[in-house]
Amino acid sequence: MSKRSEIRGTWKQVAAGRLVALLMRVLGLTLRYRVDDPSGQKIKAAPGVPVIWAFWHNCLFAAPLTKTRFSGAAPASALASASRDGAVIESMVTCFGVKTVRGSSSRRGVAALIALKKALKAGEQLFITPDGPRGPRYHLQPGVVKLAQSSGAPIIPVRFSHSSSWRLKSWDRFYIPKPFSEVVIRVGEAIHVPAKLDENDFESYRQKVENSLREGVNDIPNND
Repeated sequence: MSKRSEIRGTWKQVAAGRLVALLMRVLGLTLRYRVDDPSGQKIKAAPGVPVIWAFWHNCLFAAPLTKTRFSGAAPASALASASRDGAVIESMVTCFGVKTVRGSSSRRGVAALIALKKALKAGEQLFITPDGPRGPRYHLQPGVVKLAQSSGAPIIPVRFSHSSSWRLKSWDRFYIPKPFSEVVIRVGEAIHVPAKLDENDFESYRQKVENSLREGVNDIPNND
């Protein structure tokens, strides 16, 4: 796969993404990190082993900074939306050595799914925010489960917590860790989705992944 998808960002979007990455690196130098991986998923997910790392959209600040801590140095691609915001995210994650596939459930969904399956087949690891790009917050969209079902790659839930952070007034209440705070990365057990499922079983697996990612989350919307 190429480092850039066929949807090109403008020079302003590319520059914005690079600036964000620079600011993230500077802030990241002040942070303390701790990885909680009781089932040893990092060791099991060695380079060349296709896996799908899933985390909530509001943790997109911490995830690139801590990528090598929970997933090692394996080649990786991320799903970014086909919107203008997606172009900025594409530019940002590229600065951390992560390639991108552009698409979402509403735009280029089929093409993105095919590209993601090709990446897994090539031995890459994927990073997906299953409640993005527009939410609802902490609601797992079915696409990540379909990808795991059709590719055979397991989903590994990753949860981030911050000892102190700012929260943006965005749909996802985006986290920005405050300087000198601690970021804890909790890696859950891999979830393998069978290739053949009926509608009820598929929903059970979707709920299973969602529940795993929601562990420890204290701001789930009341109407969910």
